[in-house]
Amino acid sequence: MEFWINLLLVFFVYSFIGWCIEVTLKYRQYGRFINRGFLIGPWLPIYGAGAAVITGSVNGIASVESGIGTTFVISFFSCGILEYLTSFCMEKRFHARWWDYSTKPMNLHGRVWIGNLLLFGLGGIGIIHLVNPILYAMFGSISLFTKEIIAVCFSIIFFTDYVISHFVLKLVKIGVETSKADNTEEISKDVRLLLRNKNIFYRRFADAYPDVIYRTEKVIARMERIRLETERMRAEASRKISEGRQQWHESKSSLNASLEAGKAQIKSSLEPTFLIKNKLIDKQNELIDMLYNENTASSIEKALMEEIIHERERLDNRI
Repeated sequence: MEFWINLLLVFFVYSFIGWCIEVTLKYRQYGRFINRGFLIGPWLPIYGAGAAVITGSVNGIASVESGIGTTFVISFFSCGILEYLTSFCMEKRFHARWWDYSTKPMNLHGRVWIGNLLLFGLGGIGIIHLVNPILYAMFGSISLFTKEIIAVCFSIIFFTDYVISHFVLKLVKIGVETSKADNTEEISKDVRLLLRNKNIFYRRFADAYPDVIYRTEKVIARMERIRLETERMRAEASRKISEGRQQWHESKSSLNASLEAGKAQIKSSLEPTFLIKNKLIDKQNELIDMLYNENTASSIEKALMEEIIHERERLDNRI
């Protein structure tokens, strides 16, 4: 029993720590206080749930393995799964995505990305090996009965907060569903206008998530049209590039053939006449040698051959 009470207290403690972290980050970003989270109170359940899952998982295998590497791996995967499922369920429930990592490297459907997963792993090490020993030492100094009272009180406050916040999110969902816009920017304006006319709890939510992305059927259909058009344009560009490369290679081959023919023609036109004559004479001599047979030649052919030999000698002497 005490194990579960301590785990519930861990949930509340880290929910508050997570809220403090988010408020600080948003203050640095926007220069003003923003009450983060869809709950009214100073807690972010996803941080508390992550810490509770890590604590419960590591304690469950503590008798087998309790090293830093094991803690990192458990935190890496368990918090990644928790963040993905939270994003998925919230989007399906309220047609809105509270965070989007689509532009980040190595992301999964924009719900988780490698940077956060590494931080989850390192955060898990800090939780298990640095903060939890201090927390559990504090829990150990408090009686079980007192911890039960604290846990029950916080649970009642948390549940009440959830019920109130649920109505806020219900109004957001109605605003998203009734909006006629087909893009998240216009839907966001409609929702903000709707919330501004309500009480402080509704107005607070409008400031808590300035970067929320709304996903109605119209928005999804519009995104799908954009995706298909982008793919079509990419395929068309690829086809034109391929055709251009093929034409370039064909033109290059034709140009090379023309250049070679031109070179041969220029070389032939620049060759001296005496060289051409010598080549011609040499070819004729080769032909004569191939056709003339001393054994079968007639007296006339032999006389003609003697004259040819005589003329060759005269030509050789001149050269």
